[in-house]
Amino acid sequence: MTDHPRKGTVAAPGSPDFALHTLGWRAFQDLCAAVLREVWAQSVHTFADSNDGGRDGAFYGTWRQPPDPIGVQDVPDGPFVLQCKHTKKADTTLTPSDLSDEFAKARALVNRGLCGSYVLLTNARVSGTSEATIRQQLLDAGVGHVQVLDGQWICDTIATRQRLRTFVPRVYGLGDLSQILDERAYTQGKALLGHLRDKLATFVVTDAYRHAVQAAEEHGFVLLLGEPGVGKSVIAETLAMTALDRWGCLPVQAHDADGFERHWNPLEPDQFFWIDDAFGSVRHERHLTDNWVRRMQKVMVAVRSGAKVVLTSRDYIYRDARRYLREYAYPLLNEQQVVVDATQISPEERRQIVYNHIKLGDQPREVRSSLKPHLHDAADADPFYPEAARRLGLQAFTRRLHLNGRGIADFMTRPSDYLRAIYNELGPDEKTALALIYQAGECLPSPLDLDAAQHDVANRLGGTIAGVNQVLQTLTDTFLTFGSPPSNDTITGWSFRHPTLQEGFAAFLATDPNLIRIFLASQSWRTILPRIDCNTGGQTGTLLRVPPSLYPRVIDLLRTADQETRENWAGQMVWHEFLASRCSDGFLTLYAQAQPDAVIRMTWFTSFLNVVDEPRVLARLQQAGLISPAHHQLIIERVAKLAVESPDAGWTWLPEWKVLLTDAEREQLLTHVKQQLPSRFDQILQDWRNNYNPDETDPHTYFEELEIELNSYQKAFADDTDAVSAIEQALEKTTETIWAIDDEYILQDPKAAAPHGHSAPADAPHGRSIFDDIDDD
Repeated sequence: MTDHPRKGTVAAPGSPDFALHTLGWRAFQDLCAAVLREVWAQSVHTFADSNDGGRDGAFYGTWRQPPDPIGVQDVPDGPFVLQCKHTKKADTTLTPSDLSDEFAKARALVNRGLCGSYVLLTNARVSGTSEATIRQQLLDAGVGHVQVLDGQWICDTIATRQRLRTFVPRVYGLGDLSQILDERAYTQGKALLGHLRDKLATFVVTDAYRHAVQAAEEHGFVLLLGEPGVGKSVIAETLAMTALDRWGCLPVQAHDADGFERHWNPLEPDQFFWIDDAFGSVRHERHLTDNWVRRMQKVMVAVRSGAKVVLTSRDYIYRDARRYLREYAYPLLNEQQVVVDATQISPEERRQIVYNHIKLGDQPREVRSSLKPHLHDAADADPFYPEAARRLGLQAFTRRLHLNGRGIADFMTRPSDYLRAIYNELGPDEKTALALIYQAGECLPSPLDLDAAQHDVANRLGGTIAGVNQVLQTLTDTFLTFGSPPSNDTITGWSFRHPTLQEGFAAFLATDPNLIRIFLASQSWRTILPRIDCNTGGQTGTLLRVPPSLYPRVIDLLRTADQETRENWAGQMVWHEFLASRCSDGFLTLYAQAQPDAVIRMTWFTSFLNVVDEPRVLARLQQAGLISPAHHQLIIERVAKLAVESPDAGWTWLPEWKVLLTDAEREQLLTHVKQQLPSRFDQILQDWRNNYNPDETDPHTYFEELEIELNSYQKAFADDTDAVSAIEQALEKTTETIWAIDDEYILQDPKAAAPHGHSAPADAPHGRSIFDDIDDD
């Protein structure tokens, strides 16, 4: 038998090289944080530098000597700062001129008592001459101790510090595995990485992953649970790579209990088994669970002998399976330390997941640029599915995606095709149970007492009453929730856990024409309107085309929507969008006849025209010949008022206004603006100034909309030098107002002095939006 090299002896010795330039700025910053935490054992805080909005990222804290050697010269105890400098270009050399701004910042940090030691960490090369100059500049700024660590130092640290790789597993895909794994592990790792590389590139270390690492290390057994599409499988696969490196465990993907038994070798105790969908892929498969019960004793023996076992399961399937697992005989199965909820993903982790999938997907630059303003909202989607983020980064899934906030939000929160596939895979009893709840509307009462219509649904879908009773329990807490509906606390029963789950099931039902009436009869307008099409010509991507015979039902829904959203702009968007884009002339004629007051209220639109929906509906009604001369006059008067008082220039470029205005009317409006806006602008600007609240936003962001409108007018008046000059003066006054507010703010709070002009959500700890470079190539 050939002896394997001892663990820790790499198969290809030499200077390791990892493609750190391929990391985004934020991923590199996270790598630096992991060095601080896992290698140097330091607790730190992050802060955004006031002069660059946190572009490179920095950490500060109080250095405490770690118990073990850390690979750098001793840093004295006391306050320290670590500055990250990342470049996207391979083989780049960092020069002192690249750090010219940092030297002044360092002096300021020293004066504030935050910087006794300064550590610079970069993925670029640093020559000896440059390092000496950088060091001296920092010492001259008052820093007491300086460390300059370049890209090769980081690569060496990755290669020699396995714990670092555990919590930054993406590095496995950035270099030659033979430089970090021993020969035995290298062959296995290369095969595993063959299909895992793309997943590692987008993998984000979440709390679920950290808990899984801890459970595997301390107990040797992990049960990963969660809804479909939350990342259970990729966590298990990444654990396999980590186990190969960290514990020397050879990875084995078994498909079931029989596969585990075939591959378990008592003479090779260091094995890592992961089994996806251990108890069934889309529904509980009793025979799989029975096989695990028969072999559970061997599983526990393997774990005690050094093997590590990871099972994944959809949570509703496991709740059904656990009744048969005899947890009393195997206490480890009943310990919460080994059960990991894969659905728990923090807001910061969500943003990193979205970033990775968009940045490393195949979307062209122009699409990424269009997505960019909406990606924070995409990450805040509820519920959030990493699989939806992955699809957002791929052209194959987004060819008909509307690249605006609403379209992207729908893609993330209403992944209809994805949910429809899941529902399609369920068994007859599961489909029947969900259909009965869907038909019941708000709640299916418990205990079940089905009427004739409900029996008809069960017969159509092939379910049995006994089977439905059983699956209602197993679907609870994943697809369903059990309790009293908000409107009636005298009954208890089942309802969909989240509206998107209900909508996804509606999409599934809508594929069956015999169930369309159920769809229309049992749902609220909020659910139905985004999912239907009352255009007899049809529309690509619409889930359900409503036949003309059911138009009156849809008009009733619109009447309810109008009544419920008089003061709710977000709610109005739902039914406005429906009227503007998914209705035939025939339907709109019936609607205008039934709801004449609603058409009049559409003419009361407000600013700003680029975000309100009423003009789009009015334009569609105009195309259908349903705008009377009186209505049209109201539209002209309203837009003339907003054009000056806001000022609002949306009518000069938005496509719906090309429908609503004739060329002559456009010229009249331009003349009106030229005559009125310059003389009234000082008061308009003062009104904007009076409404400014520094607690809500910075002045640059607040006045940005005003500047956009003025620039739009400048473009519209391109051939009129007098008008252009007047607009330029208005822009100069706006800029002076912004800086005046800045000066007032700084005098009130000097510490708050910081340039505005880069916006990031308030909860972004690094000051810079993670998506800033999403459209860089």
